[in-house]
Amino acid sequence: MSVLATNYLTPTGREEAWRFTPLKRLRGLHDGTCVTSQRHSLISKAPLPAGVTFTREALSPLAVSDDVIIERVRGGAVDVAHLSIASNTELADAIFLTRSEGSLDSAELSRVRISLGTHAKATVIVENIGETVLAEDFEISLAPGSCLTFVSLQEFDSKSVYTARHHAVVDKDATFKSITVTVGGDVVRILPTVEFTAPGASAELLGVYFATTGQFFEHRMHVDHAVPHAKSRVNYKGALAGRDAHTVWIGDVLIRAVAEGTDTYELNRNLLLTDGARADSVPNLEIETGEIVGAGHASTTGRFDDEQLFYLMSRGITLEDARRLVVRGFFNEIISEINNEEVQERLMNRIDGELERAGA
Repeated sequence: MSVLATNYLTPTGREEAWRFTPLKRLRGLHDGTCVTSQRHSLISKAPLPAGVTFTREALSPLAVSDDVIIERVRGGAVDVAHLSIASNTELADAIFLTRSEGSLDSAELSRVRISLGTHAKATVIVENIGETVLAEDFEISLAPGSCLTFVSLQEFDSKSVYTARHHAVVDKDATFKSITVTVGGDVVRILPTVEFTAPGASAELLGVYFATTGQFFEHRMHVDHAVPHAKSRVNYKGALAGRDAHTVWIGDVLIRAVAEGTDTYELNRNLLLTDGARADSVPNLEIETGEIVGAGHASTTGRFDDEQLFYLMSRGITLEDARRLVVRGFFNEIISEINNEEVQERLMNRIDGELERAGA
């Protein structure tokens, strides 16, 4: 084990990128005081099909990062867990990657790469479970014409801390869909980011999060439209129940001057189920050219729809079951996009359990 190096600029909480994050609860990931150990917790859940490899390699980062924790990860991780899908490989079944071990006594610094060759098509589901302190640099490379559905499931135990950047580099005519689900952990901070490198690319960032008593979940998006004729959609939904439950959603979309023909929209909706919970939602849209197809954003935060509850209760459904059905319906639009019934039902059952424990 070793103490993380401290030759990086430590955030104070006054910076825009850190103004919501409870730094004292990050267990030293942000300031280098945490003890680290060389764990390789991400493993393949089943034998891999032809055209797919999962190895550990020495790889240079795909893109720069201004996040201090990601820089610490890059300085401390010894190798990269690399899932490579060869050109023209089309996979009918999802590839599952899961966490095999964890610890609250020391932190794991993890670098992961998913690479899709030209015209490859795949779904990758990453299951984050158990107790852990984990900082992760997750990079995704999509070659021209490739298509990836990337599902990230944060189902951690209650004391876990997870901070990560999920960065996708999307090439010409490639399609990237990200589905991020956060329903467990003490502090979870994820930066889903997209970088377009050629025209015709598209990205869809979907997500759901459910925070209960004392939990802090932050999702901070950035989509960089740096090329013409690319498309992006962002749709995140969150629910909160219990005292001091706190979620943060930041949506940043940058349309550069050269990015003519851009089509983008971002949406965040939050459902407050009890008093004492707080949802911060900040959509940002920066446009440097007027020659675009469309650009917009929206954000809403509210409580249960009394009319929906009344309708269900008027048909003999108890208040408790009515609330559960409304929450399930709220999340179903996005969870159904996972296209795996076992995972969908597991997530909905987890949400039901959290809802019951929170007394909402």
